[in-house]
Amino acid sequence: MGEFDGLVAVVTGGASGIGLATARLLIRRGARVAVLDLGVDTLGPDDGAGFACDVTDDASVRAAVEAVVSAYGRLDVLVNNAGIGAVGTVADHADAEWARVLDVNVLGLVRVTRAALPYLRRSPAAAVVNIGSIAAAAGLPRRALYSASKGAVLALTRAMAADHVAEGIRVNCVSPGTVDTPWVGRLLAAADDPAAERAALHARQPTGRMVSAEEVAEAIAYLAGPAAGSTTGVDLAVDGGMAGLRMPAARPPGATP
Repeated sequence: MGEFDGLVAVVTGGASGIGLATARLLIRRGARVAVLDLGVDTLGPDDGAGFACDVTDDASVRAAVEAVVSAYGRLDVLVNNAGIGAVGTVADHADAEWARVLDVNVLGLVRVTRAALPYLRRSPAAAVVNIGSIAAAAGLPRRALYSASKGAVLALTRAMAADHVAEGIRVNCVSPGTVDTPWVGRLLAAADDPAAERAALHARQPTGRMVSAEEVAEAIAYLAGPAAGSTTGVDLAVDGGMAGLRMPAARPPGATP
């Protein structure tokens, strides 16, 4: 028996990266998983059932959620993972880009949760896990827009947890550090020196390496599962120590300790 036996989970942005790792893990633990993403043709037999969905379109979101409930009869777990990145300072993006990123990262979460709430209210094990970021807690260079969006996700998580705890719906957040995902891979590929940039991303985590998508999925599964039944309104960092640790600068060889 798996801890998610009998439960139905929706994972947005589940066709790659953290979302795909989460879908696979929940399936292994007994859940029936619906993956909502713009493109689901790449999903394999062990990746969950694909439902095409654009989180910036309310009609698309509602249709996808209704299709999931029609197929499975229920909805118990929602993982709000869909999101996009942005690189730059406040001076680097026009209003249209601010609107585009916030529409996906913040309002997308709102739309999917809003559509799922009627079904989550009927579940005896309802849980929502939002995917935040270290960028909500730490000032990272050239991440102004992305940080603003993930700061909103963190604030929303706490507000949603307060709003829905009396309905038996737990709402939590997982905040990854720098995760070795296809999106990061694309950023590195566009860099002048990809190897040096990759080394820098590894080094900025106190653990000395980037976080894996599978490690983030483990945290998501914990917060989504029955074992976390008394956990709501929390932000769980999976960031290699970035948020909480202050490490001494490396000393040159031969320096006095």
